[in-house]
Amino acid sequence: MKCSVVILNWNGSKMLREFMPSVSTHTIVKDISERPMNRVADIELVVADNGSTDDSLSFLKSEYPSVRIIALDKNYGFAEGYNRAIAQCPDSEYVILLNSDVAVQQGWIETIVNYMDANPQVAACQPLILSYREQRNFEHAGAAGGMMDTLGYPFCRGRILNYVETNHGQYPTSDALFWASGACMCVRRQAYIDAGGLDADFFAHMEEIDLCWRLLCRGWKVACVAETQVYHLGGGTLNYVSPQKTYLNFRNNLLMLYKNLPNRYLLPIWLSRLVLDYIAALQYLLTFKGKHFLSVLKARKDAIAMCMTKTFRQKRQNNLQAAVTTFPPTISKRSIIFDFYICRKKH
Repeated sequence: MKCSVVILNWNGSKMLREFMPSVSTHTIVKDISERPMNRVADIELVVADNGSTDDSLSFLKSEYPSVRIIALDKNYGFAEGYNRAIAQCPDSEYVILLNSDVAVQQGWIETIVNYMDANPQVAACQPLILSYREQRNFEHAGAAGGMMDTLGYPFCRGRILNYVETNHGQYPTSDALFWASGACMCVRRQAYIDAGGLDADFFAHMEEIDLCWRLLCRGWKVACVAETQVYHLGGGTLNYVSPQKTYLNFRNNLLMLYKNLPNRYLLPIWLSRLVLDYIAALQYLLTFKGKHFLSVLKARKDAIAMCMTKTFRQKRQNNLQAAVTTFPPTISKRSIIFDFYICRKKH
């Protein structure tokens, strides 16, 4: 199998009804002769279901019988759900992680797979990710490819913090990125397995950034393929204003830093983040977002407790031992927080 496109679903019947038509139309071709000879033909579409209790499975079986269903026994979250699904695609060279709230266009998958075939140094890539509702604009979760600043804050070409740009072709294809978005990420299956897959302890959010960091440290590259694009609704599982999303983002960012930063950078960056995270918490409090304030405090407490466990100490040791480079060159030397709030830089 050349490529498995895997959609992770949990009680997402509404999303499947809205987005499966485009994904099915532009991914599955029953008659291989319908594809041009220079295009990819050996592709399967898979839905991995995280123990849904709605009518997701009955809908898929009725309306999309050609889709392979992997029915998991419970909700394992984004990270472990994908790990279990990808384990059931053992013959695939590539796996594409595709959110259930993403619409695609004709030729999207051929462009991505052909790029991966032509660039064996790239472990993971993404297309341009645009907003489903405002299709001229980039979408928050990925935009034109992910970066990370010197203090561990993720941002994107086309998106800094919550400010997104309009796409007018300003970001070409590049393999000098830090992370590819889990909203639509193509990854070499063997590289995914060798790097340990997504970290199940993250449950959801920033797990793909953590994975890409491990891939980069092992000598791989991460890319954005600007010749194709997809359209992401965003917030399909956890809304952007959800306190739980705030909790996971703050907690998982700290876990990621602990797991991957070399010794000489870990303490200075953690101390800097101690100050900045409490400033963020105070801002939530002053804007009457009490639940988000508590989420930040809980995230910091839980992250510290998790990093003290034998499990996370072992993860850190394993990552540092496997690294051929300890500080990927695609980490920005500047602070996005300083640039955004002090220098007013939004692009």
